[in-house]
Amino acid sequence: MTQRFIAILGIHTGIGKTIASAVIAEAMGADYWKPVQAGTEERDMLLVKNLLTNGNSRVHDEAILLSQPLSPHAAAEIDGVQIDYTKFIWPPTDKTLLVETAGGILSPMSAHTTMADFVAHYKMPAILVTQNYLGSINHTLMSIEVLKSRGINLLGTVVNGIANESSENFITQYSKIPIMARIPHFESLDSASIQACAAEIKHSLLAIEF
Repeated sequence: MTQRFIAILGIHTGIGKTIASAVIAEAMGADYWKPVQAGTEERDMLLVKNLLTNGNSRVHDEAILLSQPLSPHAAAEIDGVQIDYTKFIWPPTDKTLLVETAGGILSPMSAHTTMADFVAHYKMPAILVTQNYLGSINHTLMSIEVLKSRGINLLGTVVNGIANESSENFITQYSKIPIMARIPHFESLDSASIQACAAEIKHSLLAIEF
C-alpha cells in the first residue's frame, strides 16, 4: 500500500485537533477525514472544508455521523448505531490522509473500544495535539505513555495556542518526543490564516519520516 495515513490525536477533548488538522493538511497537501462525528450542528469536516485550499475535493464525509454532540459511544446508543471501525470504508485518495479522532486518546470510539484501539488496529503513525495549561504536562505525558504502550508510532507533538517554554522543555526532555510545530491562537479563523500558518510549519512537517 502506497497511501499514507496519519492519525491526529489529542490529549483531551477541545484541545484544538480540528484546527491543527486543517493547518497540517494545508502544509502537507494532505486530505482530511474524521471517521466518527457526534453532533450534526458543528461538523468538523465542514469547517475544515471551508478552511482548506480546494477543500471540496480534499475533505471526506464521515463514516459515522451521529445526531447528538456526546461521546460517540453514548451518541451511538441513542441513534441505535453500531460502530465497528474494522468495517469502515476508507476514502479513496492518492494523497496523505489525516484521520482526526474524537476527544482524547482513550475516549470511546464505541461501546467497547477507544480511539487508541482504532489507531493501533490500523497501525497508523500519529501526531499528538497538546496545549499548555495547568495539568497539561501530566495529560501529555500520560497520553504519550499510552501510545507507546500500544506500539503506536508517535511522530511528534503539535502545540496549539500559547507557548510555555518550561512545560514544553520538560515534556520533550522526559518523553524524547519532538515538538513538530506550534500553532497560534487565531484572532481571525479563515483560510488565509490557515494558509499563512501552514507556510510557516511546512518545512518541519514535510520532513516527517513514517
